[in-house]
Amino acid sequence: MILYGISTCDACKKALKTLERAGKEVAFRDIRANPLTQAEVDRIVHEFGDQAVNKQSTTYRSFNDFLKASDPEAQIMAQPTVMKRPVIQDGDRWFLGWDSATEAALTS
Repeated sequence: MILYGISTCDACKKALKTLERAGKEVAFRDIRANPLTQAEVDRIVHEFGDQAVNKQSTTYRSFNDFLKASDPEAQIMAQPTVMKRPVIQDGDRWFLGWDSATEAALTS
């Protein structure tokens, strides 16, 4: 299982702690320290479309009009922290964000 996020993200910390407590082996990938490749960004956007971008974030709101009008891949490649977090890959299953449904699916 891979959890993509940033080390300062509260949702990422909570997800990581909960998954580890449930006995899951989780590799944490800090996308700020270890940026995503184009192929990884393409895969995430393929799974989630424009939902992969957190349009409520300060990062997104600071984008210029050109970048806001760009596709999600370009937005995430330009500023990885605009990606909604966490993104969790569990084999062939992908999850976006951390809520009770995601927690139940990954810890049961």
